[in-house]
Amino acid sequence: MADTSYSHLLKDAQARLSDYLTPSIRLGVTGLSRAGKTVFITALVRNLVSGGRLPFFAADAEHRIVRAYLEPQPDDSVPRFDYEAHLADLLSTPPIWPESTKRISELRVTIEYRSAYALKRLAGYSKLHVDIVDYPGEWLIDLPMLEQDYRTFSATALALANSQSRAEFAKPFLDFLAGTDPAAAEDEQIAITGARLFTAYLRAMRDSGAQSTLAPGRFLLPGELDGSPLLTFFPMPLTSDERLPRGSLAAMMARRFESYKTLVVKPFFNDHFARLDRQIVLVDVLTALHRGAEAVGDLERAMTEILRAFRPGANSWLSMFLGRRIDRVLFAATKADHLPASSHDRLEAILREILQEAVKRAQTEGAGVHALALSALRATREATARQGRESLPCLRGTPIKGERIGDVTFDGATEAAIFPGDLPVDPTAALNAARHAKSASLELVRFAPPKLADTLPDGKPAAFPHIRLDRALDFLISDYLT
Repeated sequence: MADTSYSHLLKDAQARLSDYLTPSIRLGVTGLSRAGKTVFITALVRNLVSGGRLPFFAADAEHRIVRAYLEPQPDDSVPRFDYEAHLADLLSTPPIWPESTKRISELRVTIEYRSAYALKRLAGYSKLHVDIVDYPGEWLIDLPMLEQDYRTFSATALALANSQSRAEFAKPFLDFLAGTDPAAAEDEQIAITGARLFTAYLRAMRDSGAQSTLAPGRFLLPGELDGSPLLTFFPMPLTSDERLPRGSLAAMMARRFESYKTLVVKPFFNDHFARLDRQIVLVDVLTALHRGAEAVGDLERAMTEILRAFRPGANSWLSMFLGRRIDRVLFAATKADHLPASSHDRLEAILREILQEAVKRAQTEGAGVHALALSALRATREATARQGRESLPCLRGTPIKGERIGDVTFDGATEAAIFPGDLPVDPTAALNAARHAKSASLELVRFAPPKLADTLPDGKPAAFPHIRLDRALDFLISDYLT
């Protein structure tokens, strides 16, 4: 009995030591409004654990991936990403898109592989832990606030609220602000009313498709902080750099702004963001192009603010003392399946063009920044339709109920062939046209998820169809699998 117990303890100790010595990579996944973050993570994990076809993922293309599987996550204080529930939604009848997550969550996938080096292969299979850290894009937008004081925050927020594209949404808040004196005595009811109106404006902007400058992000996703004084402040017009009067409403707002930074933004940065090794940011470029000048301008501001939040650069032994750096950032234009294959490279080129300008404005070194167009779960199939003598590249899929093109309203159950239009070949010309137009000449609808098989005839789990998900994996983790 004692020998059995000793053997069990020894095996457990060996397993713990092996896990401790196994390298890990912390992959941050975030997305701007409606970019498909939850579906991306679910599809990525499904294709890894099912041994899906990933021809542009080097380790898989070289047949060095042995298997991938889920393991308990290492951070006991972080909720687990509910992979199984999201997978069940996509496999249900009829399939439904999973609800987006509204908090930070994590999932560990372990990959067993054969090394590319003969000497390393003598030791047997190698392992890599991939810790996927999922967090709302609104939290990423908050990070630039760490370098702002209340005056700077207020000036920036009010300039945007008064801009032509936002004034209509912000009118109730701006009207309230016009009758509010910053030098008046602090008043909790005024603070509550102002914060409610400011939050309603931010929410209306998000619902309109705005991507950026929606800080503070927790106003949109309050969670357990709902009703807290930490979320009960708003920007005010301050006309000078003089010290705010003690006990004034403006001083109260400034104090709560600093508390928000200290108790909400900094903990996220220190506990989660600063620990990431790689990052992917999912961006709905296509919808911005479709909506025209205001949406494109908003997206460009978002890219600049996001790049300011990153510290891209190579990790080295100095990282142990100076702090780790996110050495690769992938910006991915999602919904590539809403365009024919001929436009996938063009969508990618447009995102790359946006990023080049954003890198300059953000004054970042831009090391390891890459752009890609993808669809983590392909909801359409390529098809061809004839119009007279001309052949048009179309997409076949099931538009969501209520979606419209012209006079046609879709019922949510009938498959349709749609010609969405083509993106211009020249990305600069495409962006310039979008910057000066109300909308692009694209026919876009939202598609329902495809009907997916849970298992193959041999009983193994079926992989999910995708566009360039393998290229994203290759950029983000291939160098860890050598």
